[in-house]
Amino acid sequence: MNVFAPLIIAATGIPALCFAVWSGRPGTAHARGIGLRWALIALCLFVGGIGLHLAGDQQTIAYGVIVALVIAVNALGISLVMHLRRGGDGAPRP
Repeated sequence: MNVFAPLIIAATGIPALCFAVWSGRPGTAHARGIGLRWALIALCLFVGGIGLHLAGDQQTIAYGVIVALVIAVNALGISLVMHLRRGGDGAPRP
């Protein structure tokens, strides 16, 4: 059972990585920023899966990894939303 949770977390990083490739296609600075944020979310999920696997049966370390993963992914999600609210020229939308 200790193998399935890290695999599921790491597997959820694959769609985020696909979104990163897909959203960065136009090549503009705004599109690259969106792609970078999606790629960082995928990286956090991959690292979180590895950390959870390495935590093994130690629940306190596993809880720490999960809390760090939740904070990192949510911070990057907020960054992504704030970046999306900016226009292509970098100016904030009204």
